Amino acid sequence: METEMEQSMKYAVMFPGQGSQSLGMLGDLQDALVQQTWAEASEALGWDLAQLIADGPQDQLDRTEFTQPALLAAGIAVWRIWQSRCEQPPAWLCGHSLGEYSALVAAGSLAFGDALKLVQLRGQLMQNAVPEGSGGMAAVLGLDAEALAALCEQCDQGLLEPVNFNAPGQIVVAGESAALAWLEAQGKAAGAKLVKRLPVSVPSHCSLMQGAAEKLGEALEQVSVSAPGTPVLHNLDAASRDQPDQIRMALRQQLYQPVQWTRTLDALVFGGCELLLECGPDGVLSGLAKRGARGVPAVPLGSDAGLQQALERFNNGGTA
Repeated sequence: METEMEQSMKYAVMFPGQGSQSLGMLGDLQDALVQQTWAEASEALGWDLAQLIADGPQDQLDRTEFTQPALLAAGIAVWRIWQSRCEQPPAWLCGHSLGEYSALVAAGSLAFGDALKLVQLRGQLMQNAVPEGSGGMAAVLGLDAEALAALCEQCDQGLLEPVNFNAPGQIVVAGESAALAWLEAQGKAAGAKLVKRLPVSVPSHCSLMQGAAEKLGEALEQVSVSAPGTPVLHNLDAASRDQPDQIRMALRQQLYQPVQWTRTLDALVFGGCELLLECGPDGVLSGLAKRGARGVPAVPLGSDAGLQQALERFNNGGTA
């Protein structure tokens, strides 16, 4: 029987994007739903996802066309476990980049099998959009959005754009390799505390992805999209959408537009969110929430210990 606090708890579930993958991920979750979800995903994709996650090789798991379906399946596995242990649905769902697809599956807007095939295609299109090694991404710490945008505009070595607004003072830029090298050389002089290249070969969420987005849009037109049963805050503007065509458009534009994660966390805080839960193999979004969600507790659910902690916080009204 639910307590009064359980009935009134307003919480959100977050799904991470690329970078959270690892061999053996979700190995700390002792629940049959993990293997069941791997098996369902393998059948939809036509290759053995469980074996790749368990045995690698790591470089294959890190290839974006494999990373994306693997992380989507991981997020949904954790979501299914949480659903089996907590009857109250969240007030909001959201996901960072690729995680937006996971959120839409959780909301009933996309079928799991359709989403797996979409994100595998998305990864292929992203990788093929630019020659390998010609673009990438870098995290910049210590500059606000205006200062970083101005610095990127000064670059004369190729395209360079702020693309992931992750937390105050933590922004990721994407662009051409020469431009990223310029940023590494110029960043500290402009006031950045750190400029760190990320281990990706794809300049996600920048205008170099527009061609890939058009092809993805064609695939999205062939997929059934339903109105979400729970509001999903989209990366474009931290707003939810109910119409299938609007959701398709948001997913297409998301590929070459910035991820407004700071605005997403702001929207959740403003809406009265009392607890943030992360469905994925790592705790990266929970870490960002500590900086960007102003006191709202965040708990990663990718282990039995995390699930137990979340249930305790949930039952205690969001406190430890």
